[in-house]
Amino acid sequence: MDVEFEAQLWLWDARRTERWTFVSVPEAVADEIAEVAEPVTRGFGSVRVEVRLGDSTWRTSLFPGASTYVLPIKKAVRTAQGCDVGDTVRLRIRLLDV
Repeated sequence: MDVEFEAQLWLWDARRTERWTFVSVPEAVADEIAEVAEPVTRGFGSVRVEVRLGDSTWRTSLFPGASTYVLPIKKAVRTAQGCDVGDTVRLRIRLLDV
């Protein structure tokens, strides 16, 4: 399953020394993913994915949040694609293991 969407980069800074950047998957897209991925979720309900942002592609996991999945965006990718917290980016996600 492949999905594309736009989302805004946001900062999770729950720990003083660690800053992680994420996007929230739109709820309608998250509902579609949950239907397909439910039998193959991993620890913490995570779903393995391959992500494309601009010309960067990497593998990571979607993690369940309060109302949707969240997707971590690596610093190396943000640097390569010239984007940062507050920017809206277009992402393509391919679910693995489904």
